[in-house]
This record gives sequence, C-alpha cells and structure tokens, in this order.
Amino acid sequence: MSRIGNNPVAIPAGITVDINDNVVTVKGKLGELSQEFSAVSIKVEDGNVFVERPSDSKEHKAKHGLYRSLINNMINGVSKGWTKQLELVGVGYRASNQGQKLDLALGFSHNIVLDIASEVQVETISDKGKNPIIKLTSSDKQLVGQVAAKIRGFRPPEPYKGKGVKFVGEVLRRKAGKSA
Repeated sequence: MSRIGNNPVAIPAGITVDINDNVVTVKGKLGELSQEFSAVSIKVEDGNVFVERPSDSKEHKAKHGLYRSLINNMINGVSKGWTKQLELVGVGYRASNQGQKLDLALGFSHNIVLDIASEVQVETISDKGKNPIIKLTSSDKQLVGQVAAKIRGFRPPEPYKGKGVKFVGEVLRRKAGKSA
C-alpha cells in the first residue's frame, strides 16, 4: 500500500503556495497554476505543504495521495517545467511549426494542422539522417501529456515495423512478420 500522501511537499525558494476556499494556487517563475480539492485538508507550514485526510475511508485514502501528487507536480511545473518529446518514425513523416500551429505529414492524403494551446511551447527538430522530433514544454504536466497523447493518437506506432508517432525512449513491443 502506498503512503505517498503522508510525505510533505517541499516548497523551493521563489515559489508561493496559497490556499483559499478549496483551491490551491501555486505561483513561480514559469507561471501560475491552480487546483480545486475536496475531502482532504491542506496546510502550508515552514516551507512544506502537508495533505491530511479526515478518516481512513477508501475515498479519503485515494484523494490523499492524489492531491499530494497534484500539488507536487504543480510546484515542479512552476519551478522547472515539464517536457515531452515525440519522435516521428517512418518514411516521409515530417513535422513543422509556425508559432502555435503544428503541421504534421504522417502519410495521410493531407497534412494535419493542429492548434496547440498557448500555455504549451512547441518546437520541432529536424536533423538530416534522424527522425523528426516534436518537443512540448509547459508548466502544466496534465496539459503537456494531453497534447502529446493527442499528437500520438493521429498515428500510433505499429508493432511490425515500429512506424508512427512515439514518445522518445518508449519501448515498443515488436511482433515477428509472416513466416513463409
């Protein structure tokens, strides 16, 4: 059984944590994030955030660890930021961006043009002889993951040749082809 909710979350220098009416607001050099919470009590004492549950019921135990992890992710996001990198594997697969518009050529009859949320910075890296890489950066971990999952969903990697959009470092489960 995990006891992650019992661990305090350290607040680094330059980060402020405010709690008002069941809303936690974290401000830092990379932005401001807020999260609504319920069924737990959150306190800020001497540079740490403590999450406490009122009872040992199943709901309170689940939310105890959840809100502690969410607050930790918010603090890390406004201090360091979150990054996801996607790799395009396949002949003719390309990615380019103009500001917040991402243009993907993934082997369909037309290019996919995706408007990225303003909170997420997008960067495309195309080196000769290497697969194109899309780099997403933001202070909101949930938003970065959601945008990355949407891009990956356009062409998930297939198990035979590994072609498609995959996360950098993702290990694919490969299958053997037809045996004659």
